[in-house]
Amino acid sequence: MTISKKLGLTLVAAALITVYGCGKEEPKKAAEAPKPAAPVEEVLVVKIGHAGPLTGGIAHLGKDNENGARLAVDEATARKIKLGGKTVKFELMSEDDQADPKMGPTIAQKMVDAKVAGVAGHLNSGVSIPASAVYNQAGVPMVTGSATNPKLTEQGFKNVFRLVARDDQQGPAIAQYLAGMKVKKVAIADDATAYGEGLANEVEKTLKASGIQVVAREKATDKTTDFKAILTKMKGKAPDAIFYGGMDATGGPMIKQARELGIKSIMSFGDGACTDEMAKLAGPAAEGLICSQAGLPASAASKEFNDAFKAKFGDVKQYAPFFYDAVGVMIAAMQKADSADPAKYMPELHKLSYNGATGKIEFDEKGDRKDAEVTIFTLKEGKVVPVGVVKAGKASTFEDFMKAAQAPAAAPAAAPAAAPAPAAAPEAPKK
Repeated sequence: MTISKKLGLTLVAAALITVYGCGKEEPKKAAEAPKPAAPVEEVLVVKIGHAGPLTGGIAHLGKDNENGARLAVDEATARKIKLGGKTVKFELMSEDDQADPKMGPTIAQKMVDAKVAGVAGHLNSGVSIPASAVYNQAGVPMVTGSATNPKLTEQGFKNVFRLVARDDQQGPAIAQYLAGMKVKKVAIADDATAYGEGLANEVEKTLKASGIQVVAREKATDKTTDFKAILTKMKGKAPDAIFYGGMDATGGPMIKQARELGIKSIMSFGDGACTDEMAKLAGPAAEGLICSQAGLPASAASKEFNDAFKAKFGDVKQYAPFFYDAVGVMIAAMQKADSADPAKYMPELHKLSYNGATGKIEFDEKGDRKDAEVTIFTLKEGKVVPVGVVKAGKASTFEDFMKAAQAPAAAPAAAPAAAPAPAAAPEAPKK
C-alpha cells in the first residue's frame, strides 16, 4: 500500500469517527407533534335597531331611549348568550327619525335592508304608525317603549308591540285626576300630531262623560313657539284647568306664556311634556303643573337597571327603562326560540312572560302590554314627582301603589277612586 493510499484511509477513518462518534450514533430527537389549535368560537352577529329623534327639540328624549336600548344590547353581549350553538354579539343600529312622520317609513326600510332582527322604537306615535307598516311587510318585530296612540296596535299587525299604556288609558287617567281636583271648566289644545291630538281627544271624551265642561278646543303644531293668541282665547273662557296634548319642547313655552298672560288655571299635560325639561323651558312658571306618564316612573324601575344606567349615562329622562325592556323582551324571545330569525322568535314574543326593569311584561292579542299603569305627576322644585298611579281603572297614591307592589301577593289591591291630588297641587281657581 502506498503512502498516499494510507493517508487517504486515515483521513476517511478520522471523518467516520467524527461523524459517528466511534461507531455510536446519537439518537435524533423526535419532532414534537404540533399542539392542536384552540377551537375558534363561532360568533353570530345580531343587529337590533333603535329609531327615534336624535336631533331637534326632543332629541333629549330620543337619546334617552337610545341609551336604554344600548345598555340592554351591551349587557346581553356580555352574558355570551348562545343561539343555535353560536355565541351572540349584539349590535345596536340607531337611526334619527327626526320625530317626522315622513321619515318613519324611510328609516324603517333602512332597518329592514340592514337585516335587523327587531326594532326598539319609535318614540312618537306619528312616526311609529307609518313605520310599522314597513316592518310588518318585512316581518320584523317592532317594540315601542313610548308611542301611545291606540291606532298603532289596532291595525291588526302581528309584529307590533307596546310596553306602555295607550292614550285611551292615559287620557282618562289625567282627566280623572282633574275631576278629582273639582274643576268645572277645562280648555284643551293639542299640537295636531297623532300623539297630541289623539291624547287630547281622549281627555276631552272623559271630561265630558264626567260632566265637566270643555269650554275651548284649540290647535297648534309641534313647531309652535307663540301660544299667546290661543291662550288669550282660552283666558276669555275662564277655565279652571288647561290641558295640552304635545311635547315638552312646545309645552314649556306654552305654560310660560300662560303665566305671563296672568292665566292662573291648573296647567296639565300628557307624557310628552311630563319631564324635568319643562322647568328648564318655563322656569318657575312650570311649578305645580300636572302631567301623566304612560307607565311607571324611572324611580320605580329595578335597582339593577337604575344603577347600571346611571353609571353609564347619568339620570334617566323618561322612557329609557321601557326601551331597555323593549330590547330585553326580543332577546328573551330569541332565546326561547333558539334563533334570531324574526319568523321563528316572533311567536314567542306573543306568549312571553318576562320580568323586566319595568316589572312583569305580557302582551295581549293586539300586542299591547297587559295591565299597563299610568302615573300622575306634579312638578315640584324643578322636578316631576310621581303622586298617583292608575292601573286597570283603579287609582291610588304613588306611595300606596309602591307599598302594595312590594308587599306579598295577598296584599289588598288599591280601591277604585279618583287619583288623590298632590299636597302641593294648586286648587281650582275661585270664580
